[in-house]
Amino acid sequence: MHYLNNYERWLANVDTADKEALLALAREDKELADRFSLPLAFGTAGMRGVLGLGTYRMNLYTVRRATRGLAAFINSLGQKACDQGVLISYDTRRMSFEFALAAARVLGANGIRVYLFEDVRPVPLCSFAIGHLGTVAGIMITASHNPKEYNGYKVYGADGAQMSPENTARVVAYIDSFDYFNIKQEPISVEPGAIKGLDGAAISPHITVVGKEVDEAYFAAISALSLSPEAVKEQSKQLRIVYTPIHGTGYKPVTEILRRMGIPYDVVAEQAAPDCDFSTVKVPNPEQPEALSMGIDLANKLGSDVVIGTDPDADRMGIAVRREDGTFVLLNGNQIGALLMDYILRRHVERGTLPANAAVVKTIVTTSFAKQIAQSYGVTCYDVLTGFKFIGEKINQWKETGEHTFMFGYEESYGYLCGTHAKDKDAVVSAMLFAEMVCYYKSQGVGIYDRLQSLYQAHGYYVEQSQSTTFPGLDGMSIMDQKMTALEQGHLEELDGIAVAYTDNYTARTRTWADGRVEPITLPKSRVMYYALTSGDWVCARPSGTEPKLKVYVSAKGDSALDATQKAARLIAALSTHFLG
Repeated sequence: MHYLNNYERWLANVDTADKEALLALAREDKELADRFSLPLAFGTAGMRGVLGLGTYRMNLYTVRRATRGLAAFINSLGQKACDQGVLISYDTRRMSFEFALAAARVLGANGIRVYLFEDVRPVPLCSFAIGHLGTVAGIMITASHNPKEYNGYKVYGADGAQMSPENTARVVAYIDSFDYFNIKQEPISVEPGAIKGLDGAAISPHITVVGKEVDEAYFAAISALSLSPEAVKEQSKQLRIVYTPIHGTGYKPVTEILRRMGIPYDVVAEQAAPDCDFSTVKVPNPEQPEALSMGIDLANKLGSDVVIGTDPDADRMGIAVRREDGTFVLLNGNQIGALLMDYILRRHVERGTLPANAAVVKTIVTTSFAKQIAQSYGVTCYDVLTGFKFIGEKINQWKETGEHTFMFGYEESYGYLCGTHAKDKDAVVSAMLFAEMVCYYKSQGVGIYDRLQSLYQAHGYYVEQSQSTTFPGLDGMSIMDQKMTALEQGHLEELDGIAVAYTDNYTARTRTWADGRVEPITLPKSRVMYYALTSGDWVCARPSGTEPKLKVYVSAKGDSALDATQKAARLIAALSTHFLG
């Protein structure tokens, strides 16, 4: 249907206030084309988009329609699934609560039990609560670390991991069968603003508000993962951690777990309160130096050595540490994950609690540094596709088979998980363990930056870089697809003068060696091209799952940090020419 036809149809069906907003766009042809030419895509990561009216925007109409599709899928599973219900959580973004309540009411109108958090909660608590309450699915309203103009809708399966591709495809088929309008919602018995604090109260025949009991169970689960309580007690009076939630959901759970552990902390006051505009930062992303700059300023005033920051839904964690010269440096996701993994494995070895079948998991675009560290402890390191749901799948698989004991999982995009209480990234337990790790090394007279350097000296200097190319406009996704297809159909023999040892094509699920041998790949089908070089370095390319963006990753090893950095830059530039040339 032409976008103007879609526009006219929305004008005829939306609420009065929304109609006025749409009428104001009547002469904005480019804006209307952007809003009404396409539907907002729903994939294995759910849907995410700019807030606003239209089929290609996040709004109450698109949320209700998506939830109606999810409801139909759950209904198809039978009465038991409906009785198990759905857990709904939401972050501090604009419209997050409204979207969560709308989803709850649509599910309720379709005979599905709902557990709705009484206030904002992070991703890890959402994942944990699904298993704790035994629900058949979960919904998290969040756009993670995207700019303030965005919001999103993530769906989880009964295992607490993001919904499988197979079930997602079924949900999408149902979504496509429904209109955006006239979707029934179950009435509630209280005003929306009165829901906060109604822990355990039923606000409709199908909707129950939850809170404190789930929180307590979660804190008990992650507290059990502590590895150095003695060091924490010894050092508690000699350090302070600076923490910033960047206006997000991490504030209460992170400060609470630090308090329970006895680790002193100082919060960046200007960034503590929920703020849907994220007014102190351009983007609420702890990967960005600017997002932690206020934390670093506070740390310099207080003399603290470590700054911890979490994103709005508290599934990602950023870190800044002080170097010997007194200045702060931001660690990247590969470095943070390597430090946490090394600490966890080291402490289990020292405590005599490392299982014989211990294993760690990382994504294929995460540093090879991780494998070197794991091997030094005699621990198996597994690669999975990009996306934390694949790490969650490994946890579930090993729980059933007993083949391995999961110790730690991480991806380069600042997501980490220790423990099996959740099946998604958990910045709360990561902040707890990082703070504890600071105490552990401080008790030995070692700083975190020093520990990282000692790991490099032992295993080699690894540097990782990434580069994204965005293809704007309505035809952006098509152009991106063409670029990726050309790369899949091409053949690379070398990059920057280094021979390609083998090429992994995850669409075809084949590994092609330089001598022509072809082997199957056991990982699932995915739009990824991976080039392993004879030098031990690698380069990888994949399209974004939600945006018209191609991403290139590289991991390079050198004799020094400078050597590895220069090599990484050359390699990523070499592969990028195949995208843009």
